[in-house]
Amino acid sequence: MSPVILKPFINNEYIESKTTSYTEVYDPSLGEVIAKAPRCTRDEVEAAVAAAQAAYPAWRDTPVLKRAQLFYRLKALIDAHLDELTMLVARENGKNWREAEGDVLKAREMTELACAMPNMLLGESLMNASTGYDTMTYREPLGVFAGIAPWNFPAMIPMGWMSPLAIICGNTYILKAASPTPMTALRIADLYREAGFPPGVINVVTCSRNEAEMLLTHPTIKGITFVGSTEVGKHVYATAAGAGKRVQALCEAKNHALVMTDADITRSAAGIINSAFGCAGERCMALPVVVAEEPIADKLVAELVRLAKGLKIGAAYNKDTMLGPVVTPSHFKFVTDWIAKGVEEGAELVLDGRGVKVAGYENGFFIGPTIFDKVTPEMSIGQREVFGPVLCIKRVKSFEEGLEQMNANPFGNGSVIFTSSGYFAREFALRTDGGMVGVNVGIPVPVGMFSFTGHKQSFFGDLHCHGKDSFRFFTETKTVTTRWFDEEEKKNVVVDTWDGSMNK
Repeated sequence: MSPVILKPFINNEYIESKTTSYTEVYDPSLGEVIAKAPRCTRDEVEAAVAAAQAAYPAWRDTPVLKRAQLFYRLKALIDAHLDELTMLVARENGKNWREAEGDVLKAREMTELACAMPNMLLGESLMNASTGYDTMTYREPLGVFAGIAPWNFPAMIPMGWMSPLAIICGNTYILKAASPTPMTALRIADLYREAGFPPGVINVVTCSRNEAEMLLTHPTIKGITFVGSTEVGKHVYATAAGAGKRVQALCEAKNHALVMTDADITRSAAGIINSAFGCAGERCMALPVVVAEEPIADKLVAELVRLAKGLKIGAAYNKDTMLGPVVTPSHFKFVTDWIAKGVEEGAELVLDGRGVKVAGYENGFFIGPTIFDKVTPEMSIGQREVFGPVLCIKRVKSFEEGLEQMNANPFGNGSVIFTSSGYFAREFALRTDGGMVGVNVGIPVPVGMFSFTGHKQSFFGDLHCHGKDSFRFFTETKTVTTRWFDEEEKKNVVVDTWDGSMNK
């Protein structure tokens, strides 16, 4: 079967791209190209910007409760098409069925949060701030926002973290979908249209970095949300902020877990396996490094190896699969090269996931769970983001040594401690550099009403995704002070000139 030629979604229509250049979209379970994403021309990206700008005034003036009603309809459509969207995620990304469904459900969660956003848009007021003067603050949208999405969460990030909260606040949106995994976002954009969102409110393009670069400096665009590598994130932040735009740049991670001697080994190992190998390790909140206290390290490693060997590897859309493939052939090479690098650096490879073949899917991009033991601080395998099903074990003598090794890492997305001690749990939460902290929780990702708070080189910006931070990012404050002269005349009073000091 010939690959499907995808079309960008601009002004509520799928349009034929005039490009001659495409990115291949794989079914990573089969190792076959199933679609081609156009590398949209600069004119096509400009058309998306123009559509969003033209739609903005009317959308801004649409009452927020009416905007929320459209999100209720969108949520219902996501529910109605849940299996279809789950299959799209599984086919283009390689997550197993449960993980792919979870990806879609997280997009739905943020859609539900958008439905509740009118409460967040409430302003504040103070009557008679000074005699005869009333002061109020409003939250207002800014205009057109853009999102540059990664490939690892085709539903949750572009259609959950990025677009819904921007749009409910009264802005319009341009999404640069990840070229390796654009099908889910393009399909959800069509659900926006079906829900009744006006043309131009959401637009989805697929393009190369060259065309996406124009979004960073385009005078119409007010803010950028980016998720991807730290190297690119730094560039996005510097360029867009330098052009006067708001920026959220969510970047790489190398999350660590500290396993204390008093931890429940069985439960801790189960949590680590889920976090390290879920989604084939292709998530920024994976747990690729475990720092284990020496007295329990051997026992922990043995339990991790036992559990990892029990993971059923298979095609993403087979519902009994526990570990699916990685996303593309280039990423397959990237991860296997890192495994070879770990061996070269001298880490002890206690479980090798290379060379996996799945019956009926021999060309799929499968890498089995891989575990390195006795990884030392100078080894790059334990410092850099591998973004695959690779777990590194570091051994330490104490809590202090473990915390020091964890905080020495340049990234600070998340950190975890497994312990039975309230003292160590509290000390860890206070002193870890991780922005999202888990206590006996392997994946400390907050629900949508809390912010996704990466630290250090995992985030550049000052307002995070999700929750109140996201609402502030997509709006600005206007303060209005009011005085009525007819009221003064009726009361026969004289009011001094307002000087903002609360005095007269």
